[in-house]
Amino acid sequence: MKEKLEKQGKIVTGSVILDPSCHKLQVKATLKKQKSQINEADAVLCMACGDGTQTVANCIKTPVYPANDTLFIGEIERIGQYQEACKACGQCELGWTAGICPITKCAKSLLNGPCGGAKNGKCEINPENDCAWILIYNRLKDLDMLNTLLEIKPPKDYSKSLHPRKLAASK
Repeated sequence: MKEKLEKQGKIVTGSVILDPSCHKLQVKATLKKQKSQINEADAVLCMACGDGTQTVANCIKTPVYPANDTLFIGEIERIGQYQEACKACGQCELGWTAGICPITKCAKSLLNGPCGGAKNGKCEINPENDCAWILIYNRLKDLDMLNTLLEIKPPKDYSKSLHPRKLAASK
């Protein structure tokens, strides 16, 4: 990125890798060491997700711009290919669904089984996606855990995922 910016006539005063970029205390300490370079800069380009960019912006008095558009919490399948894996709903279902999230993977976020509209193992809403409930069923079958599907799950309490949220560890 430094090379690209310099080719466009920008002056890059410094760079730092924040790992992770969402750990506020660690980011503050790291950026404190870069204070003179940051103060010289007209702006900071942050290549983190939206949360990391906000953390950086909250730690310095220089405008911070995102280099990425955060779409979801997900997994890297291979270079340049990503898949959404979690909506951070606050009520994780992975323990009884064999590690496949029905809230994220099912287009309808169904909690008690499939809608019945899947065709050839694909979702009726988006035929490019595998049906989450067929994936869940097959993995539970492989794990000899199909009995977990017998319990009817109550509706999710979506008040736990109202935004913005705060979490404080109990003492």
